[in-house]
Amino acid sequence: MPEARATVAGAGLAGCEAAWQLAKRGVAVTLVDMKPGRMTPAHTSPLFAELVCSNSLRGARLENAPGLLKEELRRLGSLVMEAAGHSAVPAGGALAVDREQFSGYITEKLRAHPLVEIREAELDAVPEGPCVIATGPLTAGALADAIAREAGTLHFFDAAAPIVTADSIDMGRVFRASRYGKGGDDYLNCPLTRDEYDAFIAALLGAECAPVHGFEENMLFEGCMPIESIARRGHMAAAFGPMKPVGLTDPRTGREPFAAVQLRQDDAAGSLYNIVGFQTRLRFPEQRRVFGMLPGLGNAEFARLGVMHRNTFLQSPGFLDRTFGVLDKPLRFFAGQMTGVEGYVESASSGLTAGVALAARLGGLPDPEFPADTMTGALGRYVSTPNRDFQPMNANFGLLPALDRRVKGKQQRYLALAERALQSLGHLVETRADLFGGA
Repeated sequence: MPEARATVAGAGLAGCEAAWQLAKRGVAVTLVDMKPGRMTPAHTSPLFAELVCSNSLRGARLENAPGLLKEELRRLGSLVMEAAGHSAVPAGGALAVDREQFSGYITEKLRAHPLVEIREAELDAVPEGPCVIATGPLTAGALADAIAREAGTLHFFDAAAPIVTADSIDMGRVFRASRYGKGGDDYLNCPLTRDEYDAFIAALLGAECAPVHGFEENMLFEGCMPIESIARRGHMAAAFGPMKPVGLTDPRTGREPFAAVQLRQDDAAGSLYNIVGFQTRLRFPEQRRVFGMLPGLGNAEFARLGVMHRNTFLQSPGFLDRTFGVLDKPLRFFAGQMTGVEGYVESASSGLTAGVALAARLGGLPDPEFPADTMTGALGRYVSTPNRDFQPMNANFGLLPALDRRVKGKQQRYLALAERALQSLGHLVETRADLFGGA
């Protein structure tokens, strides 16, 4: 492949993955990021690929759509998945990571690569020449204005859950277990009686929320719905959502609790725990008061309180192609949540797709045709297919074409879809050794 150079704007998961895929294919990369000189409201670490919300990369099994996507990325040589493997922490049937180890691994790998140049700068315009723009959903200022003029933008609101210190949890009031016994005792569970649940929901609905500029309930993303917004949908909505007790047995009673809140380990040392599904925009004092009503959290110390922010994404259909490239600018790509994919792994997938495709175009090679029946290919098709009600999308099996045979049982059907996807991906890797020979 002839010598070439590209710019990657943004060192989040998508930008780091794109830079890695370009560099491993011989393209010299200038990776530009404004950290640590300037941070967005959601960032606190100087490291690349910072996880600003949960530390979970979601389900790990093939019968789970994010699990399939992760396996596809592993087979395609993803740096993000390599880092996740080196920094995994217990999380039952999910893949969760130690934030610092995960981001540190990616940062070290990119800084050490001879074809990657790191530049700290805040861009005020779209880079000239071949580039991948992955500046994230909090892109602001002159760069956001420049992107909006070119692509048009939409926005929605996202939220992060609180994190508590392990030694402040009352272990006498919680129990260790994973749902249905999958993953051993990876989660701490706070069991609630009917009376405790009723009191908690009443306090939650009566608590004061922090004002968020431009906030509207109908602009929330379902995958990160604040717990107070869920509670407003009905008294039992939280009990059928993040507080569902299904698959858990309280060893002290031998019964399923009326409701339960799970705490997931957030670091390798086990000193921090994330309150699963408790994204919120409550004011900070209210978070301490209301969440302190949960069994085991009466004296909880919060290492991080929940926050909400506005995320911006592109009107990608009609603007991007299936490789996340701009339709009328073949050497300009976008990647990450700003394209309309939602989630850590989905963002990494878009970065991988964009990086591989840009490397191909710079080398005079045909675009990679990620099959429609793979999750990687399906996400590219989702953002590029006309859709009047385009909204951010997580990986899900509904994006894949139906099987050509009937398979009984949802889990069996999902597994069959995953097996078909991996077979198709294997064929792509074998037939495009010019791009995936080292995957």
